[in-house]
Amino acid sequence: MTVPGGRSAIRRRDRDPRLDSADAGLGRRTDSARGESQFHVDPWSLRETSLDVEALARTESLFALSNGHVGVRGNLDEGEPYGLPGTYLNGFHERRPMPHAERGYGFPEDGQTVINVTNGKILRLLIDDEPFDVRYGELRTHERVLDFRAGLLVRTAEWISPAHQPVVVRSQRLVSLSQRAVLAVRLQVDVFDDPARVVLQSELVANEGLPTKTGDPRVAAALDHPLESEESGVHEAGAHMVHRTRRSGLRMAAAMDHEAISDADLSMQAEANEDWARVTFSTSLKPGQSMSVTKYVAYGWSATRSVPALRDQVAAALTGARDAGWDGLVAEQRGILDDFWDRADVIVDGDPELQQAVRFALFHVLQASARAERRSIPAKGLTGPGYDGHCFWDTETFVLPLLTHSVPDAVSDVLRWRHSTLDVARLRASQLGLAGAAFPWRTIDGAECSGYWPAGTAAFHINADIADAVVRYVASSGDDDFEADVGLELLVETARLWRSLGHHDDTGGFRIDGVTGPDEYSAVADNNVFTNLMARRNLRAAAASCGRHPREAGTLGVDTEEMASWRDAAERMAIPYDEHLGVHPQAEGFTSHAAWDFSRYDPVDEHPLFLHHPYFDIYRKQVVKQADLVLALHLCGSEFTLEQKRRDFEYYEAITVRDSSLSACTQAVIAAEVGHLGLAYDYTCEAAFMDLHDLEHNTDNGLHLASLAGAWIALVAGAGGLRDDEGLAFAPRLPEGIRQLCFGVVRGPARLRVDVTPDEVTYTVHGSAELEFTHHGEQITLAAEESTTRSVPAAPDLPRPAQPPGREPRPRRDLSVRPAHAPPRLG
Repeated sequence: MTVPGGRSAIRRRDRDPRLDSADAGLGRRTDSARGESQFHVDPWSLRETSLDVEALARTESLFALSNGHVGVRGNLDEGEPYGLPGTYLNGFHERRPMPHAERGYGFPEDGQTVINVTNGKILRLLIDDEPFDVRYGELRTHERVLDFRAGLLVRTAEWISPAHQPVVVRSQRLVSLSQRAVLAVRLQVDVFDDPARVVLQSELVANEGLPTKTGDPRVAAALDHPLESEESGVHEAGAHMVHRTRRSGLRMAAAMDHEAISDADLSMQAEANEDWARVTFSTSLKPGQSMSVTKYVAYGWSATRSVPALRDQVAAALTGARDAGWDGLVAEQRGILDDFWDRADVIVDGDPELQQAVRFALFHVLQASARAERRSIPAKGLTGPGYDGHCFWDTETFVLPLLTHSVPDAVSDVLRWRHSTLDVARLRASQLGLAGAAFPWRTIDGAECSGYWPAGTAAFHINADIADAVVRYVASSGDDDFEADVGLELLVETARLWRSLGHHDDTGGFRIDGVTGPDEYSAVADNNVFTNLMARRNLRAAAASCGRHPREAGTLGVDTEEMASWRDAAERMAIPYDEHLGVHPQAEGFTSHAAWDFSRYDPVDEHPLFLHHPYFDIYRKQVVKQADLVLALHLCGSEFTLEQKRRDFEYYEAITVRDSSLSACTQAVIAAEVGHLGLAYDYTCEAAFMDLHDLEHNTDNGLHLASLAGAWIALVAGAGGLRDDEGLAFAPRLPEGIRQLCFGVVRGPARLRVDVTPDEVTYTVHGSAELEFTHHGEQITLAAEESTTRSVPAAPDLPRPAQPPGREPRPRRDLSVRPAHAPPRLG
């Protein structure tokens, strides 16, 4: 048999050198914006049908697999070429000195950086001594498919070696959602035309060389050889290695084992040294024959366990994987994903591209959280080293809302991780002269890693964000045990922080001065509206929780006087309002600042602003990096009238440049609520396509997990009108172009299915409990397995608000249904 003819499957582009800069902003055109993409639109997969070697780093992020404990980038099986190698263990990091040009009290002394740990993905293949390398010979066809329902990355390559030997290479890869330590790969080689000697080298490789990165602060700090070998060894068809970090003192182990099947005699050899281990399989195949190798890899790490203990731990994990076998692991994976999609799927009829994007987003958010098990969810998940692998407020504010309504156990785990870092947070608060706990702006293990005070420690709102996640989780799940054991203490310690951080002025008002809100283009401001409203919510929730759990509150030293002080501070919280303009200033005095002169800068080449303009200039002007006051309209919506929301939204639209991937989803939500449905649709697509279209030109370093979750937020809270700040409420309205939107909400033992069309919505309750909610203000109570249909009121006819020049979201113009295999297109 001869491999079918056709053009080479490798794509090489004449790349605009500007796109190599990590500071490229949304104004720059992408391949997708030109209608060029190697991805097909499919509702349940991401399918690449040609290989762009210059875009490998980006596709490695898109094709990454994870379970929240182990994460592997979508590197090619043979290891080279690569864009950015990556294998990560959640929480495993190295410390590095954090020098300061000028020292100051309370500045962090050390930073933390996620480590690229031992690579167990590599399966090098040689055909008659010619390495299988897509850069050489002829790659006739190449396809990779990320299957959202199976949880598999599937690859097929038809390759002719430089010596003219045709082969077909097929591989499947999974990171197990059922066995959290396990990565598994199955690779098969089929030989055609002539006999061939086939050699497959399966490797574990530590301390891989990494490409040099730019000076962009969003990119990870490079670490050279962070792992020190403690033990390595081989056994039959497997090997193991144990390493330790030099500064953080963390220990990790990796082990591999194999099952091999060949149509001809097969030989095997194993060897290892300090930083690599290799098992080599060799056979001679005739035309029409094949060889298949299944590789099982297990990972583990600990700050306290010994070398023998970790070695035995990964050995036990390998035993479990071998006992399940490849078919068993695949079946377990499918079962978990079937259950997830039954609860979490969002159906978007009318826009196949957006349908694919939201399922891509949901799949990756699940991967980041499914088996994290009391670890954080980093901003990039485990898809890349961006932001040094740190966790931010993104987790509680953008990722946990999705999980609260679909995978509530994952929310409990993340908040229990925050609770486990309380002692460090209390120490930080004490260092800052405050009571309670001050959680870090960015961290891996709970210690503050932000060296820039104005956009780090001063962003105290993260404490209220954590408290808000507690409140929403408890309200949704009804998990009273969690509230008593974990949630209460988080609420109490953050309330104590706010009470000590703020003060009553001479009029009795409660002020919180010198803090930074979500907008990182304003810093160290007084009475930031978002911060103050979230702090009010925090203070009230702490007092209410103490009332529900008086015994546990007493154990924490809370008395009636302290609870009264929280309620009083909340009641008297300062919420600035500009009577002259009829809008809420983002912070006290913000609307009196000088306007940013948008005519003086290039909206394409000068984004993000902080890499092209001094913070001194940015901080004192009316220019907004990301939704701040508008985020308050969403999360604290009951504090505003609809008319206030409309006026505030339109005011801040004109000055928000969206230099953050966190902004578009929030702007979509409020645009939909106030009646700008077309604009909401455009912002929804921006959030959903952030990584698939590489809109920020930095997907190379990992996916934007909060923006992926933001695609769900924009659809469910925007078009679906979901609110849960005061009970469960819906106010759905669909933009033109979406014919139907269906989504689910988990609420304790009940599951609510919401099916929206342009004219009506049907609510159906499944499970064992009745559910109360509102529809456009109408109170509805449904018993289990009961449904009801309501009409959807028309949106007001409003003129579209203006954005800063060059920062308008790309309009979603072609709203007709495109064929299932049409190339993705934005704009």
